[in-house]
Amino acid sequence: MDSDTAFLIYSRLNDRYPHTETHFLDFEDPFQCLILTILSAQTTDATVNLVAPSLFARFPTPESLASADLEEVERIIHRTGFYHAKARHIIGASRALVERFSGRVPATMDELLTIPGVGRKTANIVLNHSFGIDEGVAVDTHVRRLAQRIGFSDSANPDKIEQDLIELFPRSHWGGITYLLIRHGREVCPARKPQCKTCVLRDLCRFASLEEEG
Repeated sequence: MDSDTAFLIYSRLNDRYPHTETHFLDFEDPFQCLILTILSAQTTDATVNLVAPSLFARFPTPESLASADLEEVERIIHRTGFYHAKARHIIGASRALVERFSGRVPATMDELLTIPGVGRKTANIVLNHSFGIDEGVAVDTHVRRLAQRIGFSDSANPDKIEQDLIELFPRSHWGGITYLLIRHGREVCPARKPQCKTCVLRDLCRFASLEEEG
């Protein structure tokens, strides 16, 4: 896809979904953003937001979560799924913050990637939401699906999809395209039964064109 078409797609989505909100998780500081983003893997943001008040009421700081009882954390976050691994990750992440970063969430990609449970997607979200820094594009399940369907990328690999999006869009749009593709994926282009006939991208989208031909 050429950059002019990509920009037109971005503009239409931006008109469709004005940025009345900048994120989907309910957090108050970078620590909460990091922990909730780790918990959001393989579940919905709504589910994560439900457990957040209980989790942070019991463990409000990196220090308190770093020394938490594993089974207690598992009970609190149980509904998010994969709670055994997630509990270990958020406790391990908190310990890393305390032991290596003086209890503060680092604001660089390289440092974030050293924290347990943090990959590029999580790091990109934390940097953008907590610090206003765009180091890349967070490729979650919605971004991956829509990047392939629309024609931004031919790859199924999240790292390659991120690179394709970075090449198509200027840095100032990296955070925005993540937000817009997630919104569009949830509201119009889900994994099953995408609403191609009413989609604002139907004349620009590779998937919609194939559907019409079929």
